[in-house]
Amino acid sequence: MLSVALRTLRTRWVTFTGSFVALSLGVALLTVMGLALASSAAAPERGSERFAAAPVVVKGQDTLRVPTPNGDRTAPLAHPRPLSAATVAEVRKLGPVVADRSFAVRAAGAPADLVGHPWSTAAFAPYDLATGRAPRTADEVAVTGDWARPGRQLRTDRGPVRVVGTLTSRGFENAVFLTDARAAELAPEIHQLTVTADPAAVRKAVGDSAQVLTGNARRLADADPDRDSEALTAMNALFGTAGGVTAFVSVFVVASTFAFAVAQRRRGFALLRTAGATPGQIRRAVLVEALVVGTLASAAGCALGSYGAPLLAARVVEGGLAPAWFTIGEHTWPCHAAFWTGLLVSLCGAAAASWRAGRTAPTEALREAAADSRTLTPGRLLCGTALLLTAAATLALSLTGDPSDLLHRKTYISRPMLLITAAALLAPLVLRPLTRLLTCLPSAVGMLVRENTATGVRRTAALVAPVLVTVALAGSLLGATATLNHAKTTETSDRTTAAFVVTPAAAEGFDAATLRRLRAVPGTRISPTSSTAVHVLEDGVALIRSEARAAAPGGLAATTRLPLATGGLSDLDDGSIIVNEEWQRHRVGERVRVWLGDGTPRTLRVAAVMTTGTGGNGVYVTPRNAPGATVDRVDVALADGTAPDTVATALHEAIGTDGGRVLTRDAWIRATHPETNRTTRLGLFLVLGIALLYTGISVVNTTVMAASDRARDLAVLRLAGATRWQVLRLTAAEALTAVTAGALLGLLVTGVNLAGMWSALALLSVRPTVGLPWQALGATATACALLAVLSATLPAAVALRRRPVELAGVRE
Repeated sequence: MLSVALRTLRTRWVTFTGSFVALSLGVALLTVMGLALASSAAAPERGSERFAAAPVVVKGQDTLRVPTPNGDRTAPLAHPRPLSAATVAEVRKLGPVVADRSFAVRAAGAPADLVGHPWSTAAFAPYDLATGRAPRTADEVAVTGDWARPGRQLRTDRGPVRVVGTLTSRGFENAVFLTDARAAELAPEIHQLTVTADPAAVRKAVGDSAQVLTGNARRLADADPDRDSEALTAMNALFGTAGGVTAFVSVFVVASTFAFAVAQRRRGFALLRTAGATPGQIRRAVLVEALVVGTLASAAGCALGSYGAPLLAARVVEGGLAPAWFTIGEHTWPCHAAFWTGLLVSLCGAAAASWRAGRTAPTEALREAAADSRTLTPGRLLCGTALLLTAAATLALSLTGDPSDLLHRKTYISRPMLLITAAALLAPLVLRPLTRLLTCLPSAVGMLVRENTATGVRRTAALVAPVLVTVALAGSLLGATATLNHAKTTETSDRTTAAFVVTPAAAEGFDAATLRRLRAVPGTRISPTSSTAVHVLEDGVALIRSEARAAAPGGLAATTRLPLATGGLSDLDDGSIIVNEEWQRHRVGERVRVWLGDGTPRTLRVAAVMTTGTGGNGVYVTPRNAPGATVDRVDVALADGTAPDTVATALHEAIGTDGGRVLTRDAWIRATHPETNRTTRLGLFLVLGIALLYTGISVVNTTVMAASDRARDLAVLRLAGATRWQVLRLTAAEALTAVTAGALLGLLVTGVNLAGMWSALALLSVRPTVGLPWQALGATATACALLAVLSATLPAAVALRRRPVELAGVRE
């Protein structure tokens, strides 16, 4: 039997080529995702940038530390504390001090991320003058890079300046250097400074009021020192999600392909059983074939994946999904994991299908060779039912326990896989009635398509499976994000009652003079608000951060409609806080201990409680409980009878030409729509693109494999008088019917998944609107249909070039 198995590999090369392609591509995808995930586990060692040549850096405290029974819990402060005057005075006693100040600068024709510094700090990078000289007066600057030359006049949001020098770029920032005096005017607070002194003496002088940084720790004084760790977290999430989806699709398609390859050989198994082969011999023969094909295909897939991983890394860096330093490292475990996973899946897929073939009696096998009589085995029915019940039970538990869990990315990406697998396993139950419904037109072609799909359910199900996965994944993932984005936009719309929203151009927010001019606009009531954060210790060990807005209650009530569950907005004062239902303690009147954005501990009374919503219902405090926060948004309400156009003109005049933007309510809602997040969108398309490309190839692969068994059927049609065009039209109609059935099942799975999210949003007091991505679903189904039709008709056209009598004589 082993020799028979090996010879079968040569005689049925189309079937085994299809299995080889499916498995090698699946293993390649697993290898690529594994290598990318392994390479994103660590970042290269990064040294100090702006202060590489500085002796000692003193930096204000930017971390909250809360002692708990299980040790200190830490979190970054929303508003790091500046160095106090007393601390600066103590440090000055030890040696020469250079105060560092950083602030955003906006200028026409300049890089968007331009940042200002005092000239004295340029030597610590160190920066070297390439042309010109250092700035000497308040209207002179020196810039890095070559985007401006000495003598150029710049109009900035800090006033007009003239470039007098350029510095060689260091690659980590686009900087503009002003005189120390001018920098002190623009940024009076000192958050960090350099001192030439003994580090131990500096630590003794500052105590716990500041951080003393030396050596490689000086990088903590750079802008965004945690960007590498944040990039790693984002990449791990991206490649982990992509790897999970890829593993699911790969395993699903490979197991389905190998099972179909074995099912295609029922006629051969029937002859072997008639000739005296035992069930065990047939099973061993199939497993040997799967072992040979699986070993070769898995090895080829590992080699292909090792070649493709660097290409993926280059693409994600180019697309901005990964930092410039990201490359694929030297890792071997992803190749081992992918190889053995592919081999195991191929053996399991072949073994499951061969079990039924081996236990069938010879006469029954001969009868089944003509038509599919039992396509849904008890094991398949049991597994499909179990997965369906599991999906229903977990959905019910989430809806009754924590509906917000269904809105998390990991949940709405992983949950559809249960339902997709269950639908694919149980698909044969509905394929016959579904295909009969799709081919109910009274015509000869419709009758033939109906009967062919009904008698060849295994063949139809093999093509339906990848289409189902493709449509259901695209619909569920894109539909979930669209539904969630619609819900967030609905929340913003319901909450915003202001006629205008004014946002500043500078990161530092609006200054006091601008706010006075905005308040002076007649016929309006404004509500200046600030972004901040509060921390709370839950269960005595978990330090939880909540994003917050600081606002005066009166102005907030005039411009905002908060989704309150209990309490009232009028009860908010300097001794209270508005929380949401996600907080552990959220009863009106309760007192909670919190840490404010600058780390100040406070005990506040709960004035009101908001509904949970989509997770964006944060916390509200008064400006007094947001030390260090600057106004970054001003909502403007109109008095009765006030003309909006007049107010808009006055608001523009109040903020000045470069002071910010004045948006109407509708424009503000559009500008804050979640779909503007390019990185999230590209990451999702990467996940879907890899999975859908593989399933598209699987559609072609399965169709070609199925076409290899249709030669005798085509010959019978030709001998019965059908023309070549009629046969090709019939072949195309059968492929379209299978694709349509798969698309409808995928659409059904999508609907069920989105119905779960819709229910969760309704329970969270959000007006939900299901966002079906019709364009993506249509494009996906059309692509599958084109691939299936071409893959079915091209082999048929080639086969029809032979005489019908020759085709009728084709044997396995």
